[in-house]
Amino acid sequence: MGQPVASRGRAATPTIGKAMLNKYARAFFTRVLTPFAAFLIRRGVSPDTVTLLGTAGVIAGALVFYPRGEFFWGTIVITLFVFSDLVDGNMARQLGRASRWGAFLDSTLDRVADGAIFGGFALWYAGGGDNNVLCAVSIFCLASGQVVSYTKARGESIGLPVAVNGLVERAERLVISLVAAGFAGLHKFGVPGIQMLLPIALWIVAVGSLVTLIQRVVTVRREAAEADAATAAENASQGSGAAS
Repeated sequence: MGQPVASRGRAATPTIGKAMLNKYARAFFTRVLTPFAAFLIRRGVSPDTVTLLGTAGVIAGALVFYPRGEFFWGTIVITLFVFSDLVDGNMARQLGRASRWGAFLDSTLDRVADGAIFGGFALWYAGGGDNNVLCAVSIFCLASGQVVSYTKARGESIGLPVAVNGLVERAERLVISLVAAGFAGLHKFGVPGIQMLLPIALWIVAVGSLVTLIQRVVTVRREAAEADAATAAENASQGSGAAS
C-alpha cells in the first residue's frame, strides 16, 4: 500500500512536494527496513509472500475491526501491515528482482486493500453506525477510487501519458481516511466529539475523488484528441508523399 514511498515497478510522476517527501521518506525507511528485509531474505521469504501477507493483514484489520466501530485498533493493525509494502520493495531491490510481475501484483493487491478499508467503513455505517448516507459515501469512495486508478491504467494501455496529478489520488485518500479513522477511534477512550472526524474525512475523499476522476477523464480526452490528430496528420503526409 505504500507505492508513493517504495515500489517494485514504475511509479507515477509526482508533484514537487511529493517528490521531496518521497526522497526523504525513502532514505529513512531504507535505513530502518533494510536489515529486516535482509533477515527475511536469509530465511527464504520472497517479496511476493510479504506482499500477500501484508495485504491479508490490511484486509483483516479493516474487515474485523472497522465494522465493529473499533477504528483506533483497526487503524493500528492496518498501519503495521502497510509497512509490508515498503519491505517487499526493499527485498526486491536487494535481490535485484524488480519486475513487471512485482509491480502488477503490488498494484492489484493495493486495489483489494483499498476496497477492504472503505468496505469496512460502509459495513459500520450500514450496521452499528446506523447512517445510510455515510454508508453510501463510503461505497462511493470505494468505487471512485477504483475507477480513478482504472482511468490512468486504461489511458496508459492505449498509449497515452495521462499526465495529470489529481486533487486526491491514492496516497491522499488513504492518509486522510486512516488518520481520521484512527483519531475517531479515540472516542471510545473518552475523547468527546472526535468521532466526527471520520464522516468529514469521507466527504472530503468522496468530493476529491470525483474531482480527480473528472481531471483524468478530461486529460485523457484531450490527449486522445491530440494523438488522433497527430496520427491523421502523419497518415495524410504519408499519403501525399506516396502520391507524389
